Amino acid sequence: MTTMTQKRKPEGIREIVAGGVARGARAYYDLATSRFEEAIASNDAGQKREFFPNTGYALPVIQAITGHKVESLDDMRWVLDEAALLLPPVPSDNLWLPYLGETLDGGMAALWLAEIIEALKYVGVGPAPVDGIWLGAADDSIMRARGVEFVDGSAPGFAAITGAAPDVETAVAMAREMQQKSLYVFIAGGSRGTTFADQLAEGGVEMGWDTRLVPFGPEIFGHIYSIGFATRAAMAFGGVKPGDFKAILKYNKDRVFAFVVALGEVDDLKYAAAAGAINYGFPTIAEDDIPQILPTGVTTYEHVVSNIPATEIVAKAIEVRGLKIVITEVPVPVAYGPAFEGERIRKEDLHVELAGPKATGAELTVIAENVEDGKITLVGRDVGEIEAGSTIPFALLVEVSGRKMQKDFEPILERQIHHFLNEAEGFLHVGQRDIIWERISKKAVAAGFTFEHVGKIIHARYHADFGGIFDKVQVTIYTQEPEVSALVERAQSAYKDRDDRIGSLVDESVETFYSCTLCQSFAPDHVCVITPERPGLCGAYNWLDGKAAFEINPTGPNQPILKGAAVDAAKGQWEGVNEFVYQTSHNAVERFNAYSMMEDPMTSCGCFEAISVLLPMCNGIMTVDRDHTGMTPCGMKFSTLAGSVGGGAQTPGFVGHSKFYMGSSKFISADGGIARVVWLPKKLKEELKDLITANATKAGHPDLYDKIATEENGTEEDEIMTFLAEVGHPALEMDAMF
Repeated sequence: MTTMTQKRKPEGIREIVAGGVARGARAYYDLATSRFEEAIASNDAGQKREFFPNTGYALPVIQAITGHKVESLDDMRWVLDEAALLLPPVPSDNLWLPYLGETLDGGMAALWLAEIIEALKYVGVGPAPVDGIWLGAADDSIMRARGVEFVDGSAPGFAAITGAAPDVETAVAMAREMQQKSLYVFIAGGSRGTTFADQLAEGGVEMGWDTRLVPFGPEIFGHIYSIGFATRAAMAFGGVKPGDFKAILKYNKDRVFAFVVALGEVDDLKYAAAAGAINYGFPTIAEDDIPQILPTGVTTYEHVVSNIPATEIVAKAIEVRGLKIVITEVPVPVAYGPAFEGERIRKEDLHVELAGPKATGAELTVIAENVEDGKITLVGRDVGEIEAGSTIPFALLVEVSGRKMQKDFEPILERQIHHFLNEAEGFLHVGQRDIIWERISKKAVAAGFTFEHVGKIIHARYHADFGGIFDKVQVTIYTQEPEVSALVERAQSAYKDRDDRIGSLVDESVETFYSCTLCQSFAPDHVCVITPERPGLCGAYNWLDGKAAFEINPTGPNQPILKGAAVDAAKGQWEGVNEFVYQTSHNAVERFNAYSMMEDPMTSCGCFEAISVLLPMCNGIMTVDRDHTGMTPCGMKFSTLAGSVGGGAQTPGFVGHSKFYMGSSKFISADGGIARVVWLPKKLKEELKDLITANATKAGHPDLYDKIATEENGTEEDEIMTFLAEVGHPALEMDAMF
């Protein structure tokens, strides 16, 4: 809490801001109490329930700040009572006292009450939480998938927008500006008789998590999902425990770069919501001419900045929050940025389809001689010469040269084409290698987009992201069958050579591993160690990626680790690795075993694709991925497990990892390897069939795949035991895991 002291009585702040928060918080309380009474009149008050769907956090803001789980209507009574104690008095006209502490308390109460108001919508009290363009609560799989973008820096922060812009054109321009700056935009509440989201819909702007324009709800209470997103990030990625409110708030101030943008009139309900956000270190920037709170303290810079025109408010908000925005200038006639990666181009919006299931195609990046930097060559027809709605063969050849360029870097650069092209508005890219499928929209073509711009994107982004390892890049684009087929044949030969190369690498064949501390921006004590046989737990980095990243940026998050002498080769422990991990984890982790989940396992940040967990009765393990929202045999869903494993914690019996790691012969090899896997979600099992079968066959269990249970066989451990006994799973005959 911060108390502001000034010689002069700040009449406007006291009467308008503090008074608005006090009145707004009381309005929240009255509505929450009224709807709560309505809910218990028609529902079983003691029934345990998951108010927000598919989340392991029982109303996350309340749980994080108070440590109190809300799993039934009865649990809400305590919250209502505690919120009532925090409600500040409305300041009198003739007595001024230090007020900011009470105002922040009122804001915190408003957050708890907003969470109850929104939760009650999911039991049928109040408007439907999901309706039309409004998405309601985000489940944990969305939070974790999107939260990773805040970890790796592809999303520098988020804007919580309330109200509406002066007109539709201004709203669309603001949205595009925030998208191009890679910000997430969370939308709730309105003004001027409409909402920002309704204006975007009228302007034909696509909204949803994929485009980073997320409309939570038409009422101001919907911004509790914005605060909840940030709160869950602290618990999931930062390892902050529920109830440690100081750590939750500090984590958000220091690591989650969010701010509130208030468009139009600011009423009492919005004052209360803004005060709640300020507790988290999130400032408010307002279009309305409300009193300002300029001294710093709870926020990094100013608390409230007002009277900013809508056309300037995004830039001002970024300044006030202290965001660092890096924009790569790409010379294309359409908007460009990561926010457009999730854009979908429907059939009616399609101008041309490239490759895909109906035509051949491939992408190939290779080292070459005599490269002319910036040269872009088109062999075949350009976009404007192709009849709308057509499907054509399509191939890309990217040639690079430079003293530091290596053959091992070719696939690393090549994989980035997917992201680079997808960031252009009106361009859809799916797949890689020779299974690409791309679309260009009519809108992009009308704006002047051509195949030359595909080359310009690759040229600009290769230089911006990988300029440290090469000097020149040229692009050749093929759009007619003979040349496309010839490149596909050449590319397939190159793919095979690469696969053979990475497949021959084993941990014993190298003396250097690579670290990844990218996620320390969210999980300060976590260190990921990448080996040839153990990719990064997020699935995005393998050993060659780490090697290339170090070459590109020698001071970056991917550093070489000399293995040193083996402490225990079977468990995967080396002196050099231990020393590096101890120093880089800020002396939090003394050692870890790369091949064991039972003894000193590797830490996790929260970005893992999957979690493996000991099932003691079964003498084996279950593995669940982030896309599975159901219950598992260990008694916890993925979201709950992630809260236990993430944040840099070292938890024996639990380990986060990539999906691909399950195909490695080093997968928990110190604990029995792939033969220990007794349960997988059906979808994940089918996805990993080839990996599991190949790994199990090498381990002497060629029929293991059919002996792994799924949710169709049970979600209780005793049910899984029965299945394992029936099929004769090898784990039942192995030595005890502990």
